[in-house]
Amino acid sequence: MTEYQPGVCNIGADQRRARRLSAVASFAVAIGIAIAAVLGAIPDLSLWATVPFVFGGYVGALQDHFRFCVAFGALARYDLSGSGGSSGRVDASEAVRADRRRAAKILLLAAVATVVTSGLGAVFLQLV
Repeated sequence: MTEYQPGVCNIGADQRRARRLSAVASFAVAIGIAIAAVLGAIPDLSLWATVPFVFGGYVGALQDHFRFCVAFGALARYDLSGSGGSSGRVDASEAVRADRRRAAKILLLAAVATVVTSGLGAVFLQLV
């Protein structure tokens, strides 16, 4: 996709790749912390430190999946240059509103996924 679409697509291939790598790194840190806690290398209370990394991982993964950057949406910007398109500012007020709604939905999805994942992780750790 090389064309900006309000509330649908605001990043191209290069930007998507950056979000995908960010998601992998965030999830890897969270898993590392969880493993260290399970093995007793760090206190169990340290598991709370996984929450921001899990959230960040979901935000990155969802931005990649939906081809939509939350920050660009909030700041009324787009960057499709990595896919042969252009980059710039969003000027139309309806497009800005659509982008900000999409950004909020992605953050909400990431928050729900984080709560579910954290809850399932807590249950699993009680069983171990």
